Amino acid sequence: MTEAVFRETTADPRTQSVPLAHLSLELGHLYMEDFEAGPERLRAHFQEVRIWADAARASAARRVGGKRPRISTCFLIDDYFTRFSTPAELVPLVLEEAERAGLVIDYLARESGCAVADRIELAESVMHRLVESPPPGSYGSRPPVSQTGWLANGQRSTPIRSALADVPAWQPPQETAARNHSVFMDVELWSETDKGRLWSCPFLAAVWQLARLGLLRHQGEPVLVPRTWSDPDYPRGWDSLPPLLKLGDSRVPFSAYRTCTLMPNRFLAVEDAVRLILDQVDVDTEALAQVAKRSAGEGVAVPEAVAQRATYAFYEEPVTPTSHEGS
Repeated sequence: MTEAVFRETTADPRTQSVPLAHLSLELGHLYMEDFEAGPERLRAHFQEVRIWADAARASAARRVGGKRPRISTCFLIDDYFTRFSTPAELVPLVLEEAERAGLVIDYLARESGCAVADRIELAESVMHRLVESPPPGSYGSRPPVSQTGWLANGQRSTPIRSALADVPAWQPPQETAARNHSVFMDVELWSETDKGRLWSCPFLAAVWQLARLGLLRHQGEPVLVPRTWSDPDYPRGWDSLPPLLKLGDSRVPFSAYRTCTLMPNRFLAVEDAVRLILDQVDVDTEALAQVAKRSAGEGVAVPEAVAQRATYAFYEEPVTPTSHEGS
């Protein structure tokens, strides 16, 4: 007589690994106003990006000891905050202008996919993994980020109160890990609207970085998995386009050990906020372990802190000359 052994599936969790490149190189993260400016604006962007892309490739080659690095490129289109034009019009334009500058885009993503992709609430999932760093001396009076929608890197300033009240005097904000002086940040992660929760640009960008680093999972399964588009024409509606589209026949994976994002310097404050968020996300431990094991096997050093795996190059946008009458 044999004995049957029953086990709950949840008792043996399994986190599926994802293929990894050495570097995920983002060639653009533009909004609808950039496209409204016409092809010339996009052309100028890619011409500037080409300079920094070459530098990023050289840096990646140095990090892997002179070997040929695996580098995938990506481009993010904002279809979350504003719907402008159609994929049928914009995608060919982006690809054409990139090619004109000597660049190839391997993967194209929709920013709305960082909020919800394939019916999975990605932004909501990452929000539940936030672990606030309590400042020294705090006593739990501040509501949690899940209630306020605000995330800080230290102790907020105390309000000014009546001199007659028996309370401490006003204190300035203080960064938790300050070096000599504080650089305090307080980041809004979402706002509530008539149509529901509206995720902020920094928070969606943090989700995007986690996806590019191969650290996002849903019940152990990878999310934002690239798909191909077999139709010669792109759809008229954004919702008909996959959240992450694989272009061409590149074999280099979408996710990577490190990311490098090339963008105009007006995004500097947003990306500072992204790094603050990444520093306070409790990333899937098995996904982190998989990346650590694989990078060690390749002899590629990867920073322990997730935020340190993301690098940037911010370029100065061209200034439109103004006429001075009467000068």
